[in-house]
Formats: sequence, structure tokens, C-alpha cells
Amino acid sequence: MSDIIKTDTTLDLKGLACPLPVVKVAVGIKQIEIGGVLEAIVTDPGSLSDMPAWARINGHEILKTEEDGSEIRFYIKRIV
Repeated sequence: MSDIIKTDTTLDLKGLACPLPVVKVAVGIKQIEIGGVLEAIVTDPGSLSDMPAWARINGHEILKTEEDGSEIRFYIKRIV
């Protein structure tokens, strides 16, 4: 099975500090269809706890989190 996740949109949020990555994702997720996937690329290490908490509270699903050096990629499925 492939590890590639088809994304509907990508947000480059590198260099933004808390709470901006979560704020931008909250706006961006509303721009895609329910069932769509948003990829968020961040550099704020606080996002590792903030993004899953935001997704859980708002009813979305983190499909995958990847860390590559200072970059963190979240693949978030819009559920509601």
C-alpha cells in the first residue's frame, strides 16, 4: 500500500509562530470539500501538540505527521 496521500491544498506556514499555523489551517480547511485533505508545512515545534488538539476539538482527522529537520508536515482530513 502506498504512503502517498493525495492533498487538495497545501499551506506553507514555515516561519510562523503559535498561534498562526493553527489559525491559518482553521481558515484553509474551510476552503476544501468535506473529505478533502489539507497539507500544512510548519516549522513551529509547538504545532506538534497544537495541531492534533485543534483537529480533535474541531472534528478533523490528522492522517499523518512527518518531521524532516525543522519542517513538520501535517496531513489533515476535513471531516465536518
